[in-house]
Amino acid sequence: MRRRPFDSRSARRGLRLALSASLLAAVAACSTTTPVVHLHSLMPGDAASADSARARSSSVAPLAVVLDPVRMPSQVDQPQWLVQLPDGSLASLEQERWASPLRDELRQAVLETLIVRHGAIELRHVAGAAASALRVDIDVRRFDSLPGREARMEGSWTIAPVSPSAMPSTTFAHCEWLIRERSAGSLAALAEAHRRAVSRLSDGVGTAMAAMRRGEPPKCPAADGPA
Repeated sequence: MRRRPFDSRSARRGLRLALSASLLAAVAACSTTTPVVHLHSLMPGDAASADSARARSSSVAPLAVVLDPVRMPSQVDQPQWLVQLPDGSLASLEQERWASPLRDELRQAVLETLIVRHGAIELRHVAGAAASALRVDIDVRRFDSLPGREARMEGSWTIAPVSPSAMPSTTFAHCEWLIRERSAGSLAALAEAHRRAVSRLSDGVGTAMAAMRRGEPPKCPAADGPA
């Protein structure tokens, strides 16, 4: 059996084809970038007002608060944003996420506002809490994200003394609320609208707590209108 003569040109051509295929694969791999995930927070950005809170707390005893875990609809309590489209349908945005679980993010934002703006201190457990402490329960029934339109929250909060016998002049308080904040077209603007909504919710709770400690009936904030 005769051997076929070695063809150097065919070998070089095969090598060039192999190298070209490898190069194309490498370029394709480099051009396939991982989508960027944007993390958003509900935390307030007004830490500068801590000085005014310290000034208030220096003249009056701080508001002691036990803030219960926030209740929230399960469909929005996820990392990905759930947004409402103009046709009323819902879409989950994989690349737009909250920095932490939404119910934790909202609770921490409320607590931060109560501490910074209203001079509150947190008590983590009811057992052993100060006699003047107030317990706050927040129930969020709706948390709507409408890009280019508004951020909308609806729910209720309840405030009651941890030790009713120690605060006989402080009554049980319950408020229903609807908060709507306009938003521009970007998703960053929608996140800012949600922060403003949470800030308003927190200020309503802080104002009611201060009134209750003075022995005054708290006033519920006016709702923004029908959803």
